[in-house]
Amino acid sequence: MRLPAALLLSSMLFSLPVIAANDTSEAERARALHREAMVLDTHLDTPAIFARPGWKILDRHSVGNDFNQVDYPRMVEGGLDGGFWVIYTAQGERTPEANLAARNAGLKRLVEIREMVAANVDHFEIALTAEDATRIKNAGKRIVYISMENASPLASDPSLLSVYHDLGLRMLGLVHSSTNDFADSSTNSNGVEWKGLSPKGRDLVAAANRMGILIDLSHASNDTFDQVLELSTAPVVLSHTSSFALTPHPRNIDDARIRKLAARGGVIQVNSVSPFVLQMQENPERRAALGKIIDQFEAGSALSPEQRVEVKRQIAEFEKKNPEPRATFEDYMKHMLHILQVAGPEHVGLGADWDGGGGVAGMEDIAALPKITERLLKEGYTPEQVKGVLGENLLRVMRAAEAAARK
Repeated sequence: MRLPAALLLSSMLFSLPVIAANDTSEAERARALHREAMVLDTHLDTPAIFARPGWKILDRHSVGNDFNQVDYPRMVEGGLDGGFWVIYTAQGERTPEANLAARNAGLKRLVEIREMVAANVDHFEIALTAEDATRIKNAGKRIVYISMENASPLASDPSLLSVYHDLGLRMLGLVHSSTNDFADSSTNSNGVEWKGLSPKGRDLVAAANRMGILIDLSHASNDTFDQVLELSTAPVVLSHTSSFALTPHPRNIDDARIRKLAARGGVIQVNSVSPFVLQMQENPERRAALGKIIDQFEAGSALSPEQRVEVKRQIAEFEKKNPEPRATFEDYMKHMLHILQVAGPEHVGLGADWDGGGGVAGMEDIAALPKITERLLKEGYTPEQVKGVLGENLLRVMRAAEAAARK
């Protein structure tokens, strides 16, 4: 997901330093397991940064200076082997002209992902199947699966899905924060439109199944979730979603549906966006005021480093005068531990929404990922169960989608 810029930048700005684990044998065992495991995150919004002038994924960046949480040095430090890199398209008006613009934006982002990999072939590789992950990791590279968040680039021509598939797309999120031509969103401001899937949405689910593309139901309404679960011939995923039982936000998922997802062999990847893991009161006035500052940043990724420093200074001053609660690592782990209890450890994974609004105090960027491994071991989960959460559960679901497509 991409949060509104005001929420995204303010949530990332006031970072606490990552707290290193105590140098104990317990921590060492956790770090060793983390290095051995396949660690995948299903929602990396970092491609939105790829076109920023002067930004390079091989350089080490920081949350405070660059508003950025993922790069190659921190992938190495945090043991992130890769995951799904997102083609995100904001939902615009549903007119022929807007649909063509969405089509072009989606294809541009797809090209930017592939160009990043092509420019860094010694460090990254496109993955097309579940089995590719192990091969790429063993080659010492980072794994690049490609996903789409919001199917609006397909609105003008749903048959483009086959083109995206040929170019590497392996996960499809049907909808974002507003209802589109395919499905109702969980947060659509105008209420229900399709009562779940539209006819075009049903066709899109069937097409994704035929191609072995995972269907992602994060952001989907409950009706959309229920209908896709019935229609899909393969297990589905929630690529970045948290628990409604703990934080009753419409973007989150209730326990009954988590159980249904698990019963169908699916997996829920736990989100770390503050408003979804910590109950917060809506404050439209605050958001609007902060948005006026952020408009400078939104004017383009072409801002110079000096301009970004000035935006950061203005945001810091605003936040000091208008503080707001922020979720912590403990808040995040409460969601993960609850979902593990409800779904079972075979149906949970990582989808923190990095560079899209995710990150909490104490887990600011991907360098902090080993903290999750250490905590799960302390909670009594076995090494094999922890490996499942870190990435193997996701690969199992991918294999199931590939098998369903072959049938």
